Amino acid sequence: MYVKKISQKNVRRGFTLVELMIVIAIIAFLSMLSLPSLWTFLAKAKRSEAYLYLRTIAQAQKIYFIEHGSYTKNIGGADGLGWQPEGTFNYTYGFPDGAEGEGYFTGLLKTPASALAGASISRNGFTIYAAGNIYGDKPDIISIDHRHVIRIVSDALV
Repeated sequence: MYVKKISQKNVRRGFTLVELMIVIAIIAFLSMLSLPSLWTFLAKAKRSEAYLYLRTIAQAQKIYFIEHGSYTKNIGGADGLGWQPEGTFNYTYGFPDGAEGEGYFTGLLKTPASALAGASISRNGFTIYAAGNIYGDKPDIISIDHRHVIRIVSDALV
């Protein structure tokens, strides 16, 4: 039986440049396919923060109503709810009028308080807004009222 020895010079090691370029192109293509769903996932995570903070503000309003007999636009001041968002936050919360830290809080998305224009308050009820420019074009606006009904006023995720 004859066994031919293979010379070390004839053995190919590694990948060619063309093979590497094809692998990189495939990875880039797959990344582009998954990018929109990643952005949607991140936007929904930011929106869940808004749901949490709106429920917290609404609950604080209910407690304030029990103690004072009316609701207040002063969500952050000492003579108001005394509510303040914990840590870093994305959306802007509150009412359009008033001062920063009292009537509203501006988040990392830097959505102006004018986006909260539909928020309102009366002696017997309230509607509090959260607004965030998730994608930069139109704000994502969510509201909660005194009955704890959450509504998407302007949906930036569609």
